[in-house]
Amino acid sequence: MKEQPTAACLGSDQGLSVERVAIATLPTEWGEFKIAGYRSLTSDEEFVALFKGEMRRDTPTLVRIHSQCLTGDVFGSTKCDCGPQLHQTMQMIEREGRGAIVYQLQEGRGIGILNKIRAYALQDKGADTVEANEQLGLAVDLRDYKQCAEVLFDLGLCQVRVVSNNPLKLRALEEAGLKIVERVSIQVEQPEQAGAYLRTKKEKLGHLLDFSAG
Repeated sequence: MKEQPTAACLGSDQGLSVERVAIATLPTEWGEFKIAGYRSLTSDEEFVALFKGEMRRDTPTLVRIHSQCLTGDVFGSTKCDCGPQLHQTMQMIEREGRGAIVYQLQEGRGIGILNKIRAYALQDKGADTVEANEQLGLAVDLRDYKQCAEVLFDLGLCQVRVVSNNPLKLRALEEAGLKIVERVSIQVEQPEQAGAYLRTKKEKLGHLLDFSAG
């Protein structure tokens, strides 16, 4: 029998605007996961879900919405903390034996990789991440999390423990219908080159960070 959704997750039964394409097994450095591919039914956006363990509506489950960061996730950039956050979350899920990561293909908070490199060039001249976007005539953050929440609904989740320092992301996921029972802070070792980036996230974007800005 299908479990009845809680009030907070009623939207999950009203038709999803994402479609699951395939699921496969993915062995990684930190353990074996399942990987699922999704596509939007309303745009050309695609999503990847990495998950482990049984996904249940009635079980508060560790989740993270991770925005694509080619420079940090793939090339190991020390200008940001994205790659270490992703890998630390995978380790957290492996330890718990249950959890999910939705990998959102919205590079550079939604501006795309080419604009992100243009912003990097301005940062080389002294602009911070917010100022660089503004100088390019771009929004500071273009991301939308509604379909990320729908991916979690499709996996079978409703109650979540969100690994995030971003209060705006938490609010957006709640508005999308997820029941957030806990915010799980994530703090990784701070590369020296990422100091200015992290200060900007805290001071201008409201991220809940605790670090010594030397």
